[in-house]
Amino acid sequence: MELGAFSVSLAVKDIEASRVFYEKLGFSRFAGDQSQNWLILRNGSTVIGLFQGMFDKNILTFNPGWDQGANPLASFTDVREVQKSLEAQGITLATRADADTSGPAHIILSDPDGNVIMLDQHV
Repeated sequence: MELGAFSVSLAVKDIEASRVFYEKLGFSRFAGDQSQNWLILRNGSTVIGLFQGMFDKNILTFNPGWDQGANPLASFTDVREVQKSLEAQGITLATRADADTSGPAHIILSDPDGNVIMLDQHV
């Protein structure tokens, strides 16, 4: 099962302080709007998101339909197919996508240790 582009979405307390810190590690702005309290930063093929006041915990994020540069893929596994496969394997989802739709959608689940995983499809 192909999950798409990977990033870590960090729940930050001060987006400006976090941006400055990660820029010192070699990250640069890739997308987002700091005035809306979210930024996406990249260092090579490594992508992190900074989100102030949006999440309680850090999230492992996958984007079906995108490569690491957020470019649409010609072929990919739709998030609804991933959902169907996970549920068939007995995995409980905290948030489900509407199986009767197409296009952008997301699902959210947690691993056995409570780490949150989001598959967030934008195409």
